[in-house]
Amino acid sequence: MRIATWNVNSIRTRVARVTDWLQRADVDVLAMQEIKCRQNQFPFAAFEDAGYEVTMHGLNQWNGVAFASRIPADDVETEFAGMPGFGADGAREARALGATFDGIRLWSLYVPNGREIDNPHYTYKLEWLDALAENAAGWLRDDPDASIALMGDWNIVPFDSDVWDIAEFEGKTHVTPPEREAFARFAQIGYADVVRPLVPTGYTYWDYQQLRFPRNEGMRIDFVLGSPAFASQVSDASIDRDERKGAQPSDHVPVVVELGESDRPMVF
Repeated sequence: MRIATWNVNSIRTRVARVTDWLQRADVDVLAMQEIKCRQNQFPFAAFEDAGYEVTMHGLNQWNGVAFASRIPADDVETEFAGMPGFGADGAREARALGATFDGIRLWSLYVPNGREIDNPHYTYKLEWLDALAENAAGWLRDDPDASIALMGDWNIVPFDSDVWDIAEFEGKTHVTPPEREAFARFAQIGYADVVRPLVPTGYTYWDYQQLRFPRNEGMRIDFVLGSPAFASQVSDASIDRDERKGAQPSDHVPVVVELGESDRPMVF
């Protein structure tokens, strides 16, 4: 099985790019983030024409998560237990979507950005990650052999080498010790970054401003964290940097993982 994660930054704007890439990359399941639409706005027909069914969770023009798959999605969940909300009403946002594909449990996750360190969104981000970690630990306690992947835009830079210049981030979110500790907690409870051993360097995001992409001033913030059973199946991985090129790209690129041996080349 070939799976991928991609913050598409508005699926209605980039539907042609995404469906074209899905077919070229021969992906079985794609986890998407920032689809930025409601159910009645999603371009389902384009995915169906490409041979994919869509499972999505979107509430408004912000956030939103989805799966595009050749495999039926089972046991769909649109939040995890204790997932916090944000704002005066504490409403839960469309940031998590879980589904099972041929026995493999995948979560498409769009971790809150945090905005600024003194912003309530930063506290929300840490609380959101804490609740996710509590659930993720519980899933493995209940079934140590479960094949689970937590995939998506984590909005965290785990290491200084994951940004072009760490000095640029002094006093900013994404690199603070509490955020990095929250990310590291997933490894402590048994979830490994399954891409880094195979792709030790490379960014997954470049801001649209200040010629960040031509200068390769990027960040590595999109990850696939797998349970032991999931990690043991990973045979290959890649970051498709070329998808940041061309007309109207997302500011993120796909991160791809191959499970099991395959005779399908990773050609994008």
